[in-house]
Amino acid sequence: MHWEKLLNDQRLGVAEFNRERSPDGRSQFQKDFDRIVFSPAFRRLQDKTQVFPLPESDFVHTRLTHSLEVSVVGRSLGNLVGEAAIEKHPELKEQFSKFHFGDIVAAACLSHDIGNPPFGHSGEDAISEYFKNGNGKVFEENINDKKKWNDLTKYEGNAQGFRIITTLQNPDVQGGLRLTYATLAAFTKYPKESSAIDENEISTKKKAYKKFGFFQSEKEIFKSVAEKSGLDYKNDEQDYLWCRHPLTFLVEAADDICYRIMDLEDGFRLGLISFPETEELIIPLVIKKDMDGYLSRDEKEKIGYLRAKAISDLVNELARTFLDNEEKILSGKLEDDLISIIPKAGSLEVIKKISKEKIYRSRSVVEREVAGYEVLGGLLDTFINAYNESYEGNLSPKNRAIINLLPKRITNETNDELYSRLLRIIDFISGMTDSFAVSLYRKIKGISLPGGRVTE
Repeated sequence: MHWEKLLNDQRLGVAEFNRERSPDGRSQFQKDFDRIVFSPAFRRLQDKTQVFPLPESDFVHTRLTHSLEVSVVGRSLGNLVGEAAIEKHPELKEQFSKFHFGDIVAAACLSHDIGNPPFGHSGEDAISEYFKNGNGKVFEENINDKKKWNDLTKYEGNAQGFRIITTLQNPDVQGGLRLTYATLAAFTKYPKESSAIDENEISTKKKAYKKFGFFQSEKEIFKSVAEKSGLDYKNDEQDYLWCRHPLTFLVEAADDICYRIMDLEDGFRLGLISFPETEELIIPLVIKKDMDGYLSRDEKEKIGYLRAKAISDLVNELARTFLDNEEKILSGKLEDDLISIIPKAGSLEVIKKISKEKIYRSRSVVEREVAGYEVLGGLLDTFINAYNESYEGNLSPKNRAIINLLPKRITNETNDELYSRLLRIIDFISGMTDSFAVSLYRKIKGISLPGGRVTE
């Protein structure tokens, strides 16, 4: 893979001879960032849970604040790598600066969670479980394509995110948000379809291929992205499987260090982890701290200070590790995540272990996960049954009312393939905010009466 092609700023859905040139000083990658910020799907992240239920504290993160923080860290990583890469490859200087690298990573980071359903990762599991073992299992016999069925039983928010930014946002426009090929490729953490490799047969268990990055409905779109951005094809089989875009490693790293350290700080703020233990976990990540300024702070300020220092030091360490492995990354031979091969990998792994025990298994988090199964399973059942009945032309009065709750973009759709119908209902439900999903579930189940028309 070569940087010139990897940094392709041509846009999905826009012919090359109509390529946009900006009179306002923004690079094409900065435009990507701005388009994501103003998209409805990004706005909904303000009411989607990161880890803790939203009413629990006004301090803890939502998906929106998490995405913004990851984007900031990603931009720093991209700038550092870009500066060194351009010095190493002087032929890039004519077209690119370090800021182009940073802008691509920032835009991809900003949208990295845009496909997450309500209730976070437990929401993904709830959708998968509905089709794998729940009421949705009855559709398996009518979906003959195993890969399409895998899309549902192994439902993946990363693939939903790719569908959102390339298809669902601006659905009447080819290319959706029409982001650049470079940003779309860097966004795609897992450049494979759901059944390209059976996860149980991956002997190395490399992180780059443990999940999938696009549904069968968008596989040809990603093929175009991969070709335009110069991703190397991974195998000679019929499966869709490519090497990662090099900047994807930086997107993943920015997400990893933010959620590990910021979730830990949230856990401390909520009293799930004591100050001494939190301090002990973060200090190994800090190269050198100003003890005079540190000792005069209160406990919350001390943890905030250590968090900022740790992230800053990790950014530099990750950038150096990327550059040390640049040749391996460009050849598609690095299949681990960067965070697992940096010198401080052991300290971060300890944080992950403690967080799993004391934060991710805390009562409020587990209660939210259980609620997610009930709410999303109930919504899927209700809307899928009504939607399928509408295609059969024999709607009951109840289901006729339920159909009226669906957006016109869904009810006006003419493609009657079962797989496509199921995806459209998943689009509707996975796009909901946490509070809207709970509110709608309560209303259609008669648990609470609506005070007005339900909208989303």
